[in-house]
Amino acid sequence: MGCGLELKPPSAGDEPIWSTRGDRHHPSSLGQVCVKGATVGETLHRNRLTTPLWRERLDQPFTPISWERAFQLLVERIHATLASQGPGALALYGSGQFLSEDYYVANKLLKGALGSNNFDANSRLCMSSAVSGYARSLGSDGPPCCYDDLDLADLVLLIGTNTADCHPVLFQRLLKRQRKQRQGLRIVVVDPRATATSAAADLHLAIRPGTDLVLLHGIGHLLQEQAALDPGFIATATEGFPALATLWAAWPPERVAAVCAISPDQLRQLATWWAESAAVLSLWSMGVNQSQEGSATVSGLINLHLVTAQIGRPGAGPFSLTGQPNAMGGREAGGLAQLLPGYRSVADPDHRATVERHWGFEPGAIHPEPGLAVWDQIEAMERDDLALWWVAATNPLVSLPSLERVRAAVARVPLVVLSEAYAGTETEAMAHLVLPAAQWSEKSGVMTNSERRVTLCPAFREPPGQARPDWAIFAELGRRLGFSRQFAYGSAAEVHAELVALTAGRVCDMSGLSHGLLAAHGPQQWPFPSGTVPGGGQARLYNAPRGRFPTPSGRARLWAEAPLGLAEPPDASYPLVLTVGRVLGHWHTLTRTGQVARLRQQHPGPRLEIHPQDALAAGLEAGALARVSSRRGTVTVPVLVTEAIRVGTVFLPMHWGASQPEACEANRLMHALGCPVSKQPELKAAAVRVEALR
Repeated sequence: MGCGLELKPPSAGDEPIWSTRGDRHHPSSLGQVCVKGATVGETLHRNRLTTPLWRERLDQPFTPISWERAFQLLVERIHATLASQGPGALALYGSGQFLSEDYYVANKLLKGALGSNNFDANSRLCMSSAVSGYARSLGSDGPPCCYDDLDLADLVLLIGTNTADCHPVLFQRLLKRQRKQRQGLRIVVVDPRATATSAAADLHLAIRPGTDLVLLHGIGHLLQEQAALDPGFIATATEGFPALATLWAAWPPERVAAVCAISPDQLRQLATWWAESAAVLSLWSMGVNQSQEGSATVSGLINLHLVTAQIGRPGAGPFSLTGQPNAMGGREAGGLAQLLPGYRSVADPDHRATVERHWGFEPGAIHPEPGLAVWDQIEAMERDDLALWWVAATNPLVSLPSLERVRAAVARVPLVVLSEAYAGTETEAMAHLVLPAAQWSEKSGVMTNSERRVTLCPAFREPPGQARPDWAIFAELGRRLGFSRQFAYGSAAEVHAELVALTAGRVCDMSGLSHGLLAAHGPQQWPFPSGTVPGGGQARLYNAPRGRFPTPSGRARLWAEAPLGLAEPPDASYPLVLTVGRVLGHWHTLTRTGQVARLRQQHPGPRLEIHPQDALAAGLEAGALARVSSRRGTVTVPVLVTEAIRVGTVFLPMHWGASQPEACEANRLMHALGCPVSKQPELKAAAVRVEALR
């Protein structure tokens, strides 16, 4: 969410734990903080990597080495790879835990200096469907809404998001308003599970997994039937409506209800509330994005906002909630295989030329085709096409799908480099060279949250041992590879200045921002062009003038796409649908939150949520051990028998990897099929069977 925090130094003589509280002056979080933020000070110093580590083979122990030796190894291998296989054999996999400066320099090194667009990030697993949905519907990435819209909407639709657990500060803001203004707010939750989020809803649609797009088409059918559309806005601000109207006509309530496994009355209620509401705000996250029709579902949701003119004004719009603190910043810096900084595309020759000039490289330095997305990188490993894979600030040996296949692929790569703050991760077990990274609190830089608000995160403590900021590691390597002029940065502030200059005139214009301005005046929203006064950033996109979009025609595009359903539907051999997600106290793969005793006590281990009817069929009682199998693997886990999940669906949290005492690799079971537009894996659904462990 991009919450503001205040940290207090540890007392002399005590364990070096920084105490944390919410920053009441931060405009995004207004002093609120969740349990992950409240305990972050306990994670900063524990289990840290402090020196570079090296081994020739994975069956050898690591040996500490100097930074000089580490850079020597990297330079030698990169030169050898370029000579023997070319730049396409180099790949980097980064993270939404990067600061924007880290993203930017890594991007410049790989795409500009080395000529490889194989720089992807774990935002591919969480936000890439939102990126593609926004870009193809509205003409550009970038959520058009802001958090203040939660205080102004009449109808809030939460679809594919367990906001109470995954964005708890935002959810508490919504609950606070609900308590104060019960008659002025309706909340609708679309989720196959009953959660703390759905408990607050006026209407909970527990749809069958994989039917989100069908539901949206059904809403469109009813809005059209009720004459609840805005013909003027459709005519002047959109294109493609005739095809969409024809598609919607084929999805009447009875058909939609049968596919989604809800009642027609529930669907009619939601459509009626949408039609009646002066301001509709929809929010979504992984449950929409992680699907083979993720981009289509995002565009399907945007369709509804466009045809009813519910966009570009207070309390209204389609609002993607990011899955990591700086996923937005990564997109601004070009941190995916098809992107360049400033919301540019590597496939656009004018975009490439602009970036090459700005970076100081010769024309043609940037390859004209998109690079390998992360799963493309795995497949390249299987063909022995990758000679060097560099992973930074993430733990893909827990978070990627089909983990056994991933391990086998990574083991084929001659050099796996890991830049990491914490020791002992599952990815470290597959690495040859480990570089100790300074993390948030030990390096200065910016992050951008879901509402396009840029916050300066200052360094307030020294990195442990020899740990270095990621941007500084990439810059030093660039200089050693012969690009001294292009990587002559003296500070993160200099990196940031170069980045924001490249955004001038773009939708994400941040050319008026600097570390100095952010330090003096606090977080700012973009667009923030040069000359903007502090506080003068734009809260909402597409509202001045309304109905003008950054497309060639100036109109938003309505997409008419037939639903695809699940990429791997259940069958007789694997009759249940497994969905995975997160719990309130943990975040991603436990490298950080796993260091906190009270969070481990709060969530002592994974549990398989299963409906009583499915538990009975499998011969399972509460607390019993179950064997959960898919076409890719098996895990063993205790069961939680609950009516909170629909019949035919089971749920596992994804946090516990192979290194944990309570190991339960949920993603071992998941397939790698995904959205053909965004290349985001369908991590929300796989066909499984559940059996009692005898």
